[in-house]
Amino acid sequence: MDEPVTLTWWHNAVAGDNGENLLGDYWQKVADDYHALHPNVSFQIEQIQNEDLQRTRIPVALQSGDAPDIFQQWGGGELADQADAGYLMDLSAAIPDAIAELGGAVAPWQYDGTTYGVPFTFGVEGFWYRKSLFEKAGITSEPATMDELNADVQKLKDAGIIPISVGAGDKWPAAHWWYNFALRECAKDVLQASGITFDFSDPCFVAAGEDLKAFIDTNPFQPQFTSTPAQQVPSSSAGLLATGKSAMELMGHWNIFVLDGFAADDAAKAALDADLGWFPFPATASGKGDPTAALGGGDGFSCYKDAPAACADFLAYLVSADVQKGFAEAVGSLPVNPAAASAVTNPNLQELAAVSGNAAYVQLWLDTTYGQNVGGAMNDGIVAIFAGTGTPQGVVDLMTAAAATA
Repeated sequence: MDEPVTLTWWHNAVAGDNGENLLGDYWQKVADDYHALHPNVSFQIEQIQNEDLQRTRIPVALQSGDAPDIFQQWGGGELADQADAGYLMDLSAAIPDAIAELGGAVAPWQYDGTTYGVPFTFGVEGFWYRKSLFEKAGITSEPATMDELNADVQKLKDAGIIPISVGAGDKWPAAHWWYNFALRECAKDVLQASGITFDFSDPCFVAAGEDLKAFIDTNPFQPQFTSTPAQQVPSSSAGLLATGKSAMELMGHWNIFVLDGFAADDAAKAALDADLGWFPFPATASGKGDPTAALGGGDGFSCYKDAPAACADFLAYLVSADVQKGFAEAVGSLPVNPAAASAVTNPNLQELAAVSGNAAYVQLWLDTTYGQNVGGAMNDGIVAIFAGTGTPQGVVDLMTAAAATA
């Protein structure tokens, strides 16, 4: 008989403003179902707000040697740093069939030929918007170019509507604007090589900052945007969009259930979902990047190096076809297991998935690609542009200096 095991599990599924927690409730169901199949395995789950989890709790726990068995994992350079430090369990030999079933989606959770985590969702970023506010401002089609977006911003301002909300107080939502401009300005080989060489000498990186500064100068955001959080409270960037105080927000695929978390009841949620639209980041007038390239990423989990063997088996269960179908149905987000694709019914997510599938390539979030050291310096430099104290060259200088200390 197997010895009793308790797996500690940290994830970022917390309740929304309305008290609803679809993802947290689903993760509890997954844990309960696994326990029913394996009575010797129990779970101790802690739900932690995303920014606190990613930037404080996980790094401190790993460095202290007292980490949870299962914890949220975003892949890319951050995963590589953790693997180099010896914090992560090698999953390659433990769950090879589950890894193979996920196909290419697992690549950002692999490093140096080894799998150190598995994703449960992956998607691309774009603009979530309120159809009713576009109609009120006289906007009849989604913008495909930055010139069209700028024109729509002016129409919304003329109609007395905040065009775009951004949670610059949490840094990363502001930084994603620069990432998208870099995706348009930089050739694919330059941008992808920068995650390996940390060479940011190509002029496209400064050009991205110039594009961003020019856009900020049109005043498209809400007042006090540099101190606005991204999620949870009604005054956050997501809250402003959900309550109809802003018309757009640039955000990832997960935003659908963040926005739904502000709805008071099922009827309000249905009305909100019907009024939401989505479009990809527009093409710019300059740059060597492919206009169909997309910025994206996902969420996954890793096992701590000293976690029980049951940890790896549980991750295989979590990304299995049936559990992934349940995830899509319960949460309304995008699964990564191809066998669960049919469970996606939200029209915006279906469009998002189509854009992802037709993209020239999908670039992983740049702070995730570059790792915490360079990525953190980059985000600081970008937020300084938002605050009016930084420069396009300053972002590149901070990234280069951070890379030199690695």
